[in-house]
Amino acid sequence: MTPDVIEKDILINAPAAVVYRVITEPDQISQWFSDAAVLDPVPGGLGRLTFEDRATTRRVTVNLTVEAAEPPSRFAFRWDNPDGEETTEANSLRVEFTLVTEGTGTRLRVTESGFAALRWPDEEKASYYEAHDKGWDAHLASLQGYVTERP
Repeated sequence: MTPDVIEKDILINAPAAVVYRVITEPDQISQWFSDAAVLDPVPGGLGRLTFEDRATTRRVTVNLTVEAAEPPSRFAFRWDNPDGEETTEANSLRVEFTLVTEGTGTRLRVTESGFAALRWPDEEKASYYEAHDKGWDAHLASLQGYVTERP
């Protein structure tokens, strides 16, 4: 049985407001997460992330719908629903970023959930979960490096 939730957290040496902008602004997202990003970072806002060199061996574009935008502490969206389908719990995953000030830095927690509700064969869900679990490790390391190297 595929687990339903991936949880990761890192400590970033930057204020929460800076980290929030890096995870919500398209020109910032394309520096650490996807190769291209189009996003309206407000509740109900729509977006598309394109992955080419990061996280995949083939070009993939995923849709997303913003569920929560509470600067500088919380940002959540549902993503990867099929083109032409309304976003639901059965056809998408939910990603939530929470940001908490810790000393002079920010503790960033990422939670991705909804794997169990996907209407896919068990093997496909398990493989997808595993890829995302490893992917978040790589993306968060990239995010941390990008924020640290920014002027």
